[in-house]
Amino acid sequence: MKGYLRSDGRKGIRNLVVVAYLVECSRHVAAEIVAPMRGEGVHLIGFSGCFPNDYADRMMTSLCTHPNVGAVLLVGLGCESFDDQRLKKTIEHSGRPVERLVIQESGGTTRSIEQGRRWVRQAADKLRDDAPVDMKIDELVVATICGGSDASSGLTANPAVGRAFDRLIERGATTIFEETGELIGCEQLIASRAANDILGKQIVASIEKAARYYAVYGHGSFAPGNADGGLTTIEEKSLGAYCKSGDSTIMGIIRPSEIPPCGGLYLLDIIPDDEPRFGFPNICDNAEIGELMSCGAHLSLFTTGRGTVVGSAVAPVIKICANPDTYRRLSDDMDIDAGRILEGRGTLDEVADEIIEHIEATADGRQTASERLGHQEFILTYKSEFAPSPRCRAEDG
Repeated sequence: MKGYLRSDGRKGIRNLVVVAYLVECSRHVAAEIVAPMRGEGVHLIGFSGCFPNDYADRMMTSLCTHPNVGAVLLVGLGCESFDDQRLKKTIEHSGRPVERLVIQESGGTTRSIEQGRRWVRQAADKLRDDAPVDMKIDELVVATICGGSDASSGLTANPAVGRAFDRLIERGATTIFEETGELIGCEQLIASRAANDILGKQIVASIEKAARYYAVYGHGSFAPGNADGGLTTIEEKSLGAYCKSGDSTIMGIIRPSEIPPCGGLYLLDIIPDDEPRFGFPNICDNAEIGELMSCGAHLSLFTTGRGTVVGSAVAPVIKICANPDTYRRLSDDMDIDAGRILEGRGTLDEVADEIIEHIEATADGRQTASERLGHQEFILTYKSEFAPSPRCRAEDG
């Protein structure tokens, strides 16, 4: 595999220009800057809020210095609370080209779009001259998420990802799974795989925290589509989601924007520690993909039974379809047909092998289905504070 070396020693599997809006008022200008460069490695991300939020600040910092990002254009209106000067300095310190475009200072919509496009074109041209370097599997960070789950998810796609995770870990890679709200009922199963007793207790506490958080709103991570797809309870859905983590030892818990300290398997806790403030902790799958990326994930394995078409800005998404009927309907949006296991056309091991092949090919530059179709979804909302992750990792046991 080949990657792009960054100043912090990490390597990216893409070399993108990111255009980041820092308030809703600058979203249109930022989107217009990106529009004519579809398919040219220019991606749009941003935060819509006008009032400050430490979580959003950390997320934007992590994403603008993500290993897949080679240059950044920051687009603000000029009167928002986001500290764009601090973010610009952080990006500069990372060695990436960065420019700050303020609409109120640049002459309004038309002039800002023209100025932004000129800078992005120049930045993209320079990035094409970057020479890739050798990259090994133990330098990869691979995440997993499920969405549009049905009764087939826990039988095919999810356990196949779990087997792929175990094989990646054996080769030194870093893997991340999340959705503590979809692990309710599996607390003791997961805790039994913790690297030490302290971590095991913290895993149980994290899942119990998710259950309390959802109870406040009277809504859990169980949608009507899950029921229509044959799932009956959150516990049944949790068992299916749990399969994505495989059988390896869990090395630690991380929080959004925290980078795993070494290879192995990590649980991402996405639920805020204080009282519920901003509504549901993740309003859609792409909010969770964003948090996985903020932890350095180069790509995400997205399992689905009922089907989803979304991809992501910044990091590729590999779609693994659990249901053979769904795959036949949405084949253009899918990368892997894990549903063939149900029809006797393949085994879990064969699908796991295919997942590994797709990971390596994607890391080496091959586009995923969502990339070919131009999907670059991204969302970042307000969220409550997170305490630093507990020091209860493997090295502490």
